[in-house]
Amino acid sequence: MKPAGEARTTQPQTERTSATDGGANKARTVWSSLQWWPTLVGAGFAAFVALDMFRGSERGYELAPVVAASGLVYLGAAALQKPSTAWPVFFISVVVITAAKFGLTDFDATWVLLALAGLFVAYGLLRGATRPTGGLPLQTIAMIVYGAAAAIALLVDEVVGAYLVAAGLFAHAAWDAYHHRTNRVVVRSMAEFCFVLDVLLAVAIVIVTARS
Repeated sequence: MKPAGEARTTQPQTERTSATDGGANKARTVWSSLQWWPTLVGAGFAAFVALDMFRGSERGYELAPVVAASGLVYLGAAALQKPSTAWPVFFISVVVITAAKFGLTDFDATWVLLALAGLFVAYGLLRGATRPTGGLPLQTIAMIVYGAAAAIALLVDEVVGAYLVAAGLFAHAAWDAYHHRTNRVVVRSMAEFCFVLDVLLAVAIVIVTARS
């Protein structure tokens, strides 16, 4: 049998150990939740953008600038040769799209974003950002594809344009998944955010267009 004094000493130590373990578990839980912030923000942003479609004040083809912006984000980061710059480029695209939506420019946001893409390509070439091939060269090709899809969506029938925008977003979601896995060109938080945004917006466009 242990002496009474030893038993009294052991009990507080056990309580302190349990409290420490509990605090560590809570910290890990909070950190795990914070790691999902790109998914949560992407879902929230998608809901915000899609709201006008479900209200009937916006149609699927009018989201063509989002397709162009998705390509621009990767192209900009590749031209600047710094993955973290994907977020500033994204915010620039949001400003352009918002300004066009409220009639602050005379051009559709798609054309402005395509012009910015040209500037990024020129800047990247001047900096000699032609390596690796998965950087500026590949992202330029991707920008041409997504930019063409966005531009065509504005010129064809509204229903066809809407489905073309949805297809472009689904395709870019696959692009996001690849870059998230390889951790190249853009930071993973952007790839994750963009994947969720692309998928949810594409689904919303298909649903709204099919119902109308």
